Amino acid sequence: MFDSQSKSEARAKLTGDEAGAANERYLNPATSMDAVTLHVGNLENMSSYYENALAMVALEERSRGAEVHRVLGRGTTPLVRLVHTPGLPGVDPREAGLFHTAFLFEDQASLAATAYRASQDSRSKFVGSSDHHVSEAFYFTDPEGNGIELYRDRPRDQWEQKNGELRMETLYLDPHAFLKSHLDQQVLDAGPDRAGIVGHVHLQVGDIAVAKDFYIDTLGFEATVTGYPGALFAAAGGYHHHVAMNTWNSPGAGPRAARLGLGDVSVTVPGREDLDALIERLRLKGAKFQDHGNRVTASDPWGTHVSVGLPGTKTEDLLSR
Repeated sequence: MFDSQSKSEARAKLTGDEAGAANERYLNPATSMDAVTLHVGNLENMSSYYENALAMVALEERSRGAEVHRVLGRGTTPLVRLVHTPGLPGVDPREAGLFHTAFLFEDQASLAATAYRASQDSRSKFVGSSDHHVSEAFYFTDPEGNGIELYRDRPRDQWEQKNGELRMETLYLDPHAFLKSHLDQQVLDAGPDRAGIVGHVHLQVGDIAVAKDFYIDTLGFEATVTGYPGALFAAAGGYHHHVAMNTWNSPGAGPRAARLGLGDVSVTVPGREDLDALIERLRLKGAKFQDHGNRVTASDPWGTHVSVGLPGTKTEDLLSR
């Protein structure tokens, strides 16, 4: 059961990551993603949405001036930090920022249960479902316009190469047939007791080449798929992608304005030596950063905040940021 696992064990189970040595050029192969931060206008509505539609539970909250920070997750694993930020304008789908947060589940039954929950919440906007060859996915938009992907991975030994890159497709996945085949009442009833993690984060950017310079040449992800028009997929350790960047809605977008939506993208690396290697890459690129001891923070060319930290992120860590 999820409650008997540490977060690192849950990540290993869901992603198949194995530990690897630090590399001066690339992120450690055991790199993974952590809880995403969203600035929200209606904390109670957004919190109840993620609890009801995605079977999360509120883990802890803290007030900081006019802001209220609330962390939600499954078991003891934080998945989302919601920051009530009064007065900010709403999400603009044409600006740089979040395309979607992708929540990864361990099997088809867990994915079906969560997709069914999301579809039954009237506040959800169903965007579609796809077979990506490496994974099966359902897409929704939350009440404030933030994209959500719910997915499960096929075993890595079923992944294939195509034209020298990982083969990823966007094929139709019949949502009704998937739910009919895999929805299980026992799994549905288990709700937040079933494991889940942030598998990847897909971003909107203004320029793919500029995004590559930051996320691949500076942060140290490796390109996995470059053949999608207007998009770039990148990962560590041979995963299909931990981050993706596209210009489908945001070509030429400049720095982000202060508004609701994405607040922070969090990446986890195994050891301090990985943070030191990252700092060296940031320095070589002349990029601004802050070293907080257990994490390093920087901003991409559009002002999206990125945190790269050590394992063991707890609600207290998120609330103190």
